[in-house]
Amino acid sequence: MMKHKLVRIGFLVAVIALITSGFVSKNNVDLSHYYFNEEAICYHVPTKDEVVDNSGDRVFSLYLGKSYFGFKEALAFKESQGRYSVINKYGYMGKYQFGKSTLKLLGIYNAQNFLADTELQEEAFFANTSRNKWILRRDIKRYEGRYIGGVKVTESGILAAAHLAGAGNVKKFLRSGGAVQFQDAFGTTIQYYMKKFSGYDTSLVVPEKRPKVL
Repeated sequence: MMKHKLVRIGFLVAVIALITSGFVSKNNVDLSHYYFNEEAICYHVPTKDEVVDNSGDRVFSLYLGKSYFGFKEALAFKESQGRYSVINKYGYMGKYQFGKSTLKLLGIYNAQNFLADTELQEEAFFANTSRNKWILRRDIKRYEGRYIGGVKVTESGILAAAHLAGAGNVKKFLRSGGAVQFQDAFGTTIQYYMKKFSGYDTSLVVPEKRPKVL
Protein backbone atom coordinates (compact mmCIF):
# COMPACT_ATOMS: atom_id res chain seq x y z
CA MET A 1 0.00 0.00 0.00
CA MET A 2 2.78 2.39 0.95
CA LYS A 3 4.48 1.65 -2.36
CA HIS A 4 1.33 2.55 -4.29
CA LYS A 5 1.01 5.83 -2.39
CA LEU A 6 4.62 6.74 -3.13
CA VAL A 7 4.08 5.98 -6.80
CA ARG A 8 0.96 8.18 -6.92
CA ILE A 9 2.72 11.03 -5.08
CA GLY A 10 5.73 10.72 -7.36
CA PHE A 11 3.49 10.85 -10.40
CA LEU A 12 1.76 14.01 -9.12
CA VAL A 13 5.09 15.74 -8.50
CA ALA A 14 6.18 14.86 -12.03
CA VAL A 15 2.96 16.24 -13.52
CA ILE A 16 3.23 19.50 -11.56
CA ALA A 17 6.86 19.91 -12.54
CA LEU A 18 5.95 19.31 -16.17
CA ILE A 19 3.23 21.99 -16.09
CA THR A 20 5.07 24.66 -14.10
CA SER A 21 8.23 24.33 -16.16
CA GLY A 22 6.41 25.55 -19.24
CA PHE A 23 7.40 22.45 -21.13
CA VAL A 24 5.20 21.71 -24.16
CA SER A 25 5.23 18.30 -25.70
CA LYS A 26 5.17 17.95 -29.44
CA ASN A 27 2.33 15.47 -28.98
CA ASN A 28 -1.02 16.62 -27.61
CA VAL A 29 -1.16 15.22 -24.09
CA ASP A 30 -4.61 14.92 -22.55
CA LEU A 31 -4.29 15.05 -18.75
CA SER A 32 -8.00 15.37 -18.04
CA HIS A 33 -8.41 11.67 -17.16
CA TYR A 34 -5.78 11.68 -14.40
CA TYR A 35 -7.11 11.93 -10.85
CA PHE A 36 -5.58 12.35 -7.43
CA ASN A 37 -7.57 12.13 -4.21
CA GLU A 38 -10.75 12.14 -6.29
CA GLU A 39 -10.02 15.66 -7.66
CA ALA A 40 -9.56 15.97 -11.38
CA ILE A 41 -6.46 17.59 -12.80
CA CYS A 42 -8.16 19.50 -15.61
CA TYR A 43 -5.33 21.55 -17.06
CA HIS A 44 -6.04 21.92 -20.75
CA VAL A 45 -4.34 24.13 -23.32
CA PRO A 46 -6.47 24.50 -26.48
CA THR A 47 -4.97 23.43 -29.77
CA LYS A 48 -4.73 25.77 -32.74
CA ASP A 49 -7.95 24.31 -34.17
CA GLU A 50 -9.75 24.84 -30.86
CA VAL A 51 -8.93 28.55 -30.61
CA VAL A 52 -11.89 30.70 -31.63
CA ASP A 53 -11.08 33.62 -33.92
CA ASN A 54 -12.91 36.69 -32.57
CA SER A 55 -11.48 39.11 -35.10
CA GLY A 56 -14.81 39.23 -36.90
CA ASP A 57 -16.75 40.29 -33.82
CA ARG A 58 -18.55 43.62 -33.92
CA VAL A 59 -16.50 46.53 -32.66
CA PHE A 60 -18.10 48.36 -29.74
CA SER A 61 -19.39 51.80 -30.62
CA LEU A 62 -21.22 54.36 -28.55
CA TYR A 63 -24.63 55.02 -30.06
CA LEU A 64 -25.87 58.46 -29.11
CA GLY A 65 -29.05 58.37 -31.16
CA LYS A 66 -31.26 61.46 -31.14
CA SER A 67 -30.11 62.72 -27.74
CA TYR A 68 -28.60 66.16 -27.15
CA PHE A 69 -25.17 64.53 -27.17
CA GLY A 70 -25.99 62.91 -30.49
CA PHE A 71 -27.03 66.33 -31.77
CA LYS A 72 -23.86 68.14 -30.78
CA GLU A 73 -21.56 65.36 -31.98
CA ALA A 74 -23.34 65.09 -35.33
CA LEU A 75 -23.11 68.85 -35.77
CA ALA A 76 -19.45 68.85 -34.75
CA PHE A 77 -18.67 66.14 -37.28
CA LYS A 78 -20.28 68.20 -40.04
CA GLU A 79 -18.41 71.33 -38.96
CA SER A 80 -14.91 69.92 -38.38
CA GLN A 81 -15.08 66.13 -38.33
CA GLY A 82 -15.03 66.52 -34.56
CA ARG A 83 -11.52 67.99 -34.40
CA TYR A 84 -10.84 70.58 -31.72
CA SER A 85 -7.73 72.15 -33.30
CA VAL A 86 -9.15 72.97 -36.74
CA ILE A 87 -9.07 76.50 -38.17
CA ASN A 88 -10.65 76.82 -41.61
CA LYS A 89 -9.57 79.25 -44.31
CA TYR A 90 -12.13 81.80 -43.16
CA GLY A 91 -10.81 81.82 -39.59
CA TYR A 92 -13.54 79.74 -37.95
CA MET A 93 -12.09 77.71 -35.10
CA GLY A 94 -12.39 74.48 -33.22
CA LYS A 95 -14.69 71.52 -33.09
CA TYR A 96 -17.80 73.65 -33.70
CA GLN A 97 -16.14 76.25 -35.94
CA PHE A 98 -16.74 79.42 -33.96
CA GLY A 99 -15.99 82.89 -35.27
CA LYS A 100 -14.19 85.38 -33.04
CA SER A 101 -17.21 87.69 -32.84
CA THR A 102 -19.42 84.91 -31.46
CA LEU A 103 -16.75 83.91 -28.95
CA LYS A 104 -16.57 87.50 -27.69
CA LEU A 105 -20.32 87.44 -27.02
CA LEU A 106 -19.67 84.46 -24.78
CA GLY A 107 -16.80 86.16 -22.95
CA ILE A 108 -13.97 84.37 -24.76
CA TYR A 109 -11.27 86.68 -26.10
CA ASN A 110 -8.17 84.48 -26.39
CA ALA A 111 -8.38 82.33 -29.50
CA GLN A 112 -5.28 80.28 -28.70
CA ASN A 113 -6.57 79.37 -25.25
CA PHE A 114 -9.90 78.48 -26.79
CA LEU A 115 -8.32 76.10 -29.32
CA ALA A 116 -6.19 74.43 -26.64
CA ASP A 117 -9.06 73.92 -24.17
CA THR A 118 -11.47 71.17 -25.21
CA GLU A 119 -13.70 71.68 -22.18
CA LEU A 120 -14.00 75.38 -22.99
CA GLN A 121 -15.09 74.55 -26.54
CA GLU A 122 -17.84 72.28 -25.24
CA GLU A 123 -19.02 74.95 -22.79
CA ALA A 124 -18.99 77.54 -25.56
CA PHE A 125 -21.18 75.36 -27.76
CA PHE A 126 -23.73 74.80 -25.01
CA ALA A 127 -23.78 78.50 -24.09
CA ASN A 128 -24.19 79.64 -27.69
CA THR A 129 -26.97 77.12 -28.28
CA SER A 130 -28.69 78.40 -25.12
CA ARG A 131 -28.41 81.93 -26.44
CA ASN A 132 -29.82 80.97 -29.85
CA LYS A 133 -32.68 79.12 -28.20
CA TRP A 134 -33.57 82.23 -26.20
CA ILE A 135 -33.52 84.45 -29.32
CA LEU A 136 -35.63 81.96 -31.28
CA ARG A 137 -37.88 80.77 -28.45
CA ARG A 138 -41.05 82.29 -29.93
CA ASP A 139 -40.22 81.05 -33.43
CA ILE A 140 -39.63 77.53 -32.13
CA LYS A 141 -43.02 77.56 -30.48
CA ARG A 142 -44.76 79.05 -33.51
CA TYR A 143 -43.18 77.09 -36.38
CA GLU A 144 -42.23 73.71 -34.92
CA GLY A 145 -44.02 70.95 -36.83
CA ARG A 146 -44.72 73.09 -39.91
CA TYR A 147 -43.09 72.71 -43.31
CA ILE A 148 -41.10 75.68 -44.60
CA GLY A 149 -39.05 75.54 -47.79
CA GLY A 150 -40.00 71.89 -48.11
CA VAL A 151 -38.45 71.00 -44.73
CA LYS A 152 -40.22 70.04 -41.53
CA VAL A 153 -39.34 72.50 -38.78
CA THR A 154 -38.04 71.04 -35.51
CA GLU A 155 -36.36 72.66 -32.54
CA SER A 156 -33.05 70.90 -33.15
CA GLY A 157 -33.15 71.85 -36.83
CA ILE A 158 -33.70 75.49 -35.92
CA LEU A 159 -30.82 75.45 -33.41
CA ALA A 160 -28.48 73.79 -35.91
CA ALA A 161 -29.41 76.35 -38.56
CA ALA A 162 -28.79 79.14 -36.04
CA HIS A 163 -25.31 77.73 -35.43
CA LEU A 164 -24.70 77.88 -39.17
CA ALA A 165 -26.32 81.17 -40.13
CA GLY A 166 -26.94 83.04 -36.90
CA ALA A 167 -30.26 83.30 -35.07
CA GLY A 168 -31.25 86.48 -36.93
CA ASN A 169 -31.01 84.86 -40.36
CA VAL A 170 -32.99 81.84 -39.19
CA LYS A 171 -35.70 84.13 -37.85
CA LYS A 172 -35.90 85.90 -41.23
CA PHE A 173 -36.08 82.57 -43.04
CA LEU A 174 -38.91 81.27 -40.87
CA ARG A 175 -40.96 84.46 -40.79
CA SER A 176 -40.72 84.90 -44.57
CA GLY A 177 -41.95 81.38 -45.18
CA GLY A 178 -38.56 80.46 -46.65
CA ALA A 179 -38.43 83.41 -49.05
CA VAL A 180 -35.40 84.99 -47.36
CA GLN A 181 -32.56 82.60 -48.08
CA PHE A 182 -29.10 82.18 -46.63
CA GLN A 183 -26.02 80.18 -47.50
CA ASP A 184 -22.54 80.27 -46.03
CA ALA A 185 -19.25 80.61 -47.89
CA PHE A 186 -19.31 76.89 -48.72
CA GLY A 187 -22.84 77.07 -50.13
CA THR A 188 -24.54 75.39 -47.14
CA THR A 189 -28.13 76.55 -46.64
CA ILE A 190 -30.48 76.91 -43.70
CA GLN A 191 -32.79 74.30 -45.23
CA TYR A 192 -29.95 71.79 -45.42
CA TYR A 193 -29.09 72.14 -41.72
CA MET A 194 -32.74 72.14 -40.67
CA LYS A 195 -33.26 68.85 -42.47
CA LYS A 196 -29.97 67.19 -41.57
CA PHE A 197 -30.31 67.90 -37.84
CA SER A 198 -34.03 67.41 -37.54
CA GLY A 199 -35.66 65.55 -34.68
CA TYR A 200 -32.96 65.55 -32.00
CA ASP A 201 -33.93 66.01 -28.36
CA THR A 202 -32.54 69.43 -27.39
CA SER A 203 -34.73 69.90 -24.33
CA LEU A 204 -31.55 69.80 -22.24
CA VAL A 205 -30.67 73.25 -23.60
CA VAL A 206 -32.18 75.97 -21.43
CA PRO A 207 -32.82 79.33 -23.15
CA GLU A 208 -30.55 82.03 -21.74
CA LYS A 209 -30.38 85.64 -22.86
CA ARG A 210 -26.75 86.45 -22.09
CA PRO A 211 -24.83 83.28 -21.29
CA LYS A 212 -21.16 83.69 -20.41
CA VAL A 213 -18.55 80.98 -20.35
CA LEU A 214 -15.80 83.01 -18.66
